[in-house]
Parts: sequence; C-alpha cells; structure tokens
Amino acid sequence: MNKIVTIKDVAKKANVGVGTVSRVLNHHPSVKEKTRLKVMEAIQALEYNPNAIARSLKAKETRSVGVMIPDISSAFFPEVVRGIEDVASAYKYHIILCNIDLDREKEKVSLQMLKEKKVDGIIFISNTVDEGLRSGFKKIEIPIVLVSTRDPANEFKSVIIDNAMAAYEAVDYLCKLGHREIAMIAGQKDDPNAGIPRVEGYKRALRENHIQVKEEWIYHGDYRYKSGYDIMQEILKKEKLPTAVFAASDTMAVGAASAVLHRGYHIPGHISIVGFDGIEVSEYFYPSITTIRQPRYDMGACGMRLLMKMLKGENVEENEVILKHELIKRNSCRAVRGD
Repeated sequence: MNKIVTIKDVAKKANVGVGTVSRVLNHHPSVKEKTRLKVMEAIQALEYNPNAIARSLKAKETRSVGVMIPDISSAFFPEVVRGIEDVASAYKYHIILCNIDLDREKEKVSLQMLKEKKVDGIIFISNTVDEGLRSGFKKIEIPIVLVSTRDPANEFKSVIIDNAMAAYEAVDYLCKLGHREIAMIAGQKDDPNAGIPRVEGYKRALRENHIQVKEEWIYHGDYRYKSGYDIMQEILKKEKLPTAVFAASDTMAVGAASAVLHRGYHIPGHISIVGFDGIEVSEYFYPSITTIRQPRYDMGACGMRLLMKMLKGENVEENEVILKHELIKRNSCRAVRGD
C-alpha cells in the first residue's frame, strides 16, 4: 500500500516548518518567493494532495454556501439558483442545494445539516419566514440572506420585488383594457410574502379604477399548475363569467388557461389571462401569456453578492433590496367595450 503523504513529509523535504507549508498552501503574503518555490517543488515531487476541507476548517471557512429552496420542481427557482451559483463561482465558492418541499421539519433538518457542514453562509429562498424559522436562523449563528421572501421583523437581509405594486400594475392593465369583472387566483391566504401583498395590489387596482371588490372573485391556490386548473374549472361553472383572470403565478395562469381551452372557450376572446413571475412556459404557451416578470437571475446574483459582503465583514446598511419587476404584454389579453 502506498504511504499517504502528509504536510509533515512536505515540510521535511523542503527543509521548512509545517507552518510555512501551511502558509504557502493558503497563499499567505508573508512567505518569501524562494521559500514558496521550494515548498511547491516538494509538493510536486511527493505528489502531495492537501485536504482542502481540512485546511478550510482550520481557516474557519469552507468556501461553501447553503441554498434552501421550497420546491425543486417549480420552474421559478432554477434561474434564481443560477444567479447565486454564477456569483458564488466568481468568488471561488460552491453551493450546497437543499430542497425543503415546503416542509417545516425539513427546514429544521436542513439548517442543522448546513451547520454541521460548516457552510460560511446561507441563502434562503421564497418560503415564509415565521417565528420558528427565525428562531432556527438565530440558533445556527450563520450569516443568512433571504431571496424572494422577507422577514417581517427585519432581522435578516432580503432581496425582493414590490409584490403589491407588481400585482397592482397587472390588474390596472386589465382595468385600462376595459375589464370590470376580474377574478383572481391568489396564493395562500396566510402567505405574507406573495399571497397577501398580491391580493392587496389586486384590490387597490380595482378600487382606483372605481370597480367594486368582490371577495367571491378571489380564489386561493398553491402556485402550482393543478390548483390553477382546478380553480378555473370552478370559476367556469359560474352563471356570470369574469372577462379576465389574474393569477398570482405563471404556473397557475397556465393551469387556468388550459382549463379555459379544454372547456371550449377562447383566450383572449372569451377570457383574458395575466400571470406572474415571467417563467419560460408563459412565453411559449399558446396563446402567450401576459405576465409580471420577476428578475429571477438578478435576485439570486444580488442575494449572493449581499452575502459575500457580510462574509467579508463589510457594512450592509439596507435591510431590504427591492429589485424592479416588469409587465410583459403578450397575446392573452384583449380590450373590451364598456357597458
């Protein structure tokens, strides 16, 4: 069996101390060039393969970041993670991805796992930050940045969009097209992140366009295709149909549009539809769906840059970074004549 080469073997061959070899491996500026070359020659001669994890632990960093996402099957998150990974790679960090499945127990297990792996920081994406999760964040004592969600107590930094304003602009667009019977397929009633603010934006747009808010026109789903499809089937059973539907996610919008088409109705001829998120499927569905585009890549990249500042000990003044959204007008909406 081949003998395992250790840092002591390298030090002996280079005729230097173990501390000097360690400083060379960690690129310490205090090492003279002549000494560095001597150590590197010894490393190459002995084919020494330093344990990067062990070295990083001694340096109290692993150059790794945990990324927690609520649903790996959602089309929303890949672009966010890509933004995180691109910035992490530029800083020579790697990411550890954890799928939470919107399960609070899985969140606890993942937080503990990331703590045991001694990640330098954590990016938490999208799920609601409740008191239990906030307490879990505090216990692990690791820098944390929230992306596409916020902490109501403002104890943690976050990167978000203005969900209420984005929903307002989507519904105001429908109102300006002449629609007065506008239903909404919202998120969960108790979701303070995207559920409640988007309903508030919907209601505000109706009120400012002098349209009565009808609570019976607001339905609640879970941001997935099936809930959009099932809720739209329920809407289509009504005696009086809405002329437009605003869905709080593109996946629910596509589910709703599929239900409309399956029942033999036309989009936008019979019903106009607006989604939210700007994922790829909204563009390539037929007809293409008008949507609010979230800057998903930029959200991830900005979150990682924010985390890097924290890891470097730099002062980060703002608690919330609010990025710009965009209304993307496509073929799923039409103007209607007034009464």
